[in-house]
Amino acid sequence: MKKASKILCLTLGSVMAVGTVGLACACGDDKGGSGDGVTISMWVPEADRAFLNQVIDAYKKTEKGKNVEILVGIQGENDSATKVLNDVENAPNLFSFASDQLNRLVVGDALAQIGGERLTRITEANTANSLDACTVTVNGQNQTYAFPYTDNTFFLYYDKSKFTETDVQTLDGILAKCSKDEQFGYPIDDSWYSAAFFFGKGLGYEVTYNDKLAEVTVTTDFASETGVKVAEAMKGYVANPGFKADSNDSKLVAGITGGNIVAGVSGIWNKNAIEEALGENFGAVKLPTYTLEGQQVQLTAFAGYKCLGVSKHGGNSDPAVRAVSLDFAEFYTNKENQIKHFEARGFLPTNKEAQNDDKVKNDVCAKAISDQLQYSKTQKGVPSAFWAPMISFGQGMITQGDKFNCKTELEAAVKNFVK
Repeated sequence: MKKASKILCLTLGSVMAVGTVGLACACGDDKGGSGDGVTISMWVPEADRAFLNQVIDAYKKTEKGKNVEILVGIQGENDSATKVLNDVENAPNLFSFASDQLNRLVVGDALAQIGGERLTRITEANTANSLDACTVTVNGQNQTYAFPYTDNTFFLYYDKSKFTETDVQTLDGILAKCSKDEQFGYPIDDSWYSAAFFFGKGLGYEVTYNDKLAEVTVTTDFASETGVKVAEAMKGYVANPGFKADSNDSKLVAGITGGNIVAGVSGIWNKNAIEEALGENFGAVKLPTYTLEGQQVQLTAFAGYKCLGVSKHGGNSDPAVRAVSLDFAEFYTNKENQIKHFEARGFLPTNKEAQNDDKVKNDVCAKAISDQLQYSKTQKGVPSAFWAPMISFGQGMITQGDKFNCKTELEAAVKNFVK
């Protein structure tokens, strides 16, 4: 790279740092831009830094990307919306976020709307559910505000030397092979996971919004007679010595590595560590069913999506910069790069053709995710106050044991997120 380009990148990296998130220039090689064209910035989680740099190198070899510089900032998707909304005027041009943050970002006027031929292209290329996760309805009109690029749910990992394929179809079958020394990990104290018991029985919530996408009403049947029965079934499982109910990511990976956990639920982000620990005994399938009143009920997971948003403020106020931001966003989330992202991180593509690629179809985790997505609830329109009360509900179930009153505690949790 030319010395002048390096100096420009360092200068821009200093000027465009946003909050506490540093931005570093990914300038590509000498075949890329000269540094005197458009500069844009983008946030991704740390785990995607290397992948993004590869995409930038490829983009800079295209006609549109020759004179583009891209500054890379590291920001986790779980709280992207919070960081962006703290200062929308100085947010990066592009940022990755989890789909359940869409409403907040739209209400905060943080995102550029996607339309025209570009919207037609991404609509035709990606699954309907993933586009729905990037779309809001205002006054009866659908408006799309982001580019989808990965499906994201959780599923079952297991040690194939401990379980048969039949065992892992049901929670009872799994627990029959577990003990206090070889447990099944399921984080009941995490509402993202615990909701699967309620969703499986067809329970849910409904949120109505005004034309500014602010919540007007929130209703739920979680605390209904059926919901209480679901909670009682959960309590019974938590009491089983083979059920590790506080199995967060670190405990799950450590437990599988040490042999204390032989099956557990998590997402694709833990694939490499679990596969390394289990070796040839590595197994993955959709979530099991659980028993409720003598019937098998399929655990139904949240299905979230990773979305790439384009800021409507800052540098993107310049039409030329916004055009480059939109073009790079489409490039980053295209079929080829979704396949490469799958190869790098294991996330299932939302691009329909990419999902049919042999690398994806033949992957055990991709199949588990695909099967689980048939039993899932799109993580969209979740009540804003849902998460914390249900976390407390799960924590109480773990710590109080027999003293935990399912009806009372469930009603208390629901009271804190309905309106």
